[in-house]
Amino acid sequence: MKRRAFLLGALALTACGTSEPEGTIRIAGGEPGGFYHDFAALISRLAPSPLTITPIQTGGSADNLKHLREGTAEIGLTLSDSAHLEPGLVALGRVYENYLQLVVLDSSPYRTPADLAGEPVSLGATGSGAALQGERLALGVREEHYPLRNAVDALKAGEIAALLWSGGVPTPELDKATGIRLLPLDGFLPRLRQQHGKVYERVDVRMGVYGSPVDIPTIGTPNLLVCRPDLSAAHAGAVVRMLVGKAAQLVPQQALGTQYLDVRSLIDTGKVPLHPGAAAEYRRLHG
Repeated sequence: MKRRAFLLGALALTACGTSEPEGTIRIAGGEPGGFYHDFAALISRLAPSPLTITPIQTGGSADNLKHLREGTAEIGLTLSDSAHLEPGLVALGRVYENYLQLVVLDSSPYRTPADLAGEPVSLGATGSGAALQGERLALGVREEHYPLRNAVDALKAGEIAALLWSGGVPTPELDKATGIRLLPLDGFLPRLRQQHGKVYERVDVRMGVYGSPVDIPTIGTPNLLVCRPDLSAAHAGAVVRMLVGKAAQLVPQQALGTQYLDVRSLIDTGKVPLHPGAAAEYRRLHG
């Protein structure tokens, strides 16, 4: 993904000039070590007074949608393919791209996903977007479902042959796990797009990431920041002003160099409609 320009300072100044609503918003994030967890922490630290945003640790996309359904969170991060399965959901913006990463030990004999048939593989934590995508890949493996840190430990111990993870690149937990490599996943893209639409696209994990000597083609999926439909217009607008005016500060370390919150694509939320308050704020800011 090519780097794009962030919003010009004038918009940030416009956003800062708007009074902020009071209250607390709970954001369903993700598991430690992952992009969602880091993004939720950043947006909570940057919340403008008197607004408070409180992060909730979760298992990922599906778990976040469950929090929204049950009213234990007002906003949450989710992969767009997971969001499409949730009726009545509305969005505050499209934020980043997740990279699907199928990780093996560098010393292993596995060179293609087909080589893993019948082997134990962690297909993401229960409740994660990777778990849904692992199911859709239909790798023919013996499924396990570990949180990322546990999956890395199991991979190193030889308890699993591979792990599937959906997140930023480089994901810190994987970046510090020396002796790993990624298997290409672009071969699954035609079938996934035929069955589930253009929510999936080809992306490349660039040479040098995790020590790879070449680019590794894989599958990218947009991340959406979504919310309960009953979120007030004032709170929806406040979050949009953060996404626009503080874009450069809302880049987790694992997204640096490969993905960027792009203010021009924030409104591109696909089949998930924008919250009316968010749409109104984008119109106010962009004209």
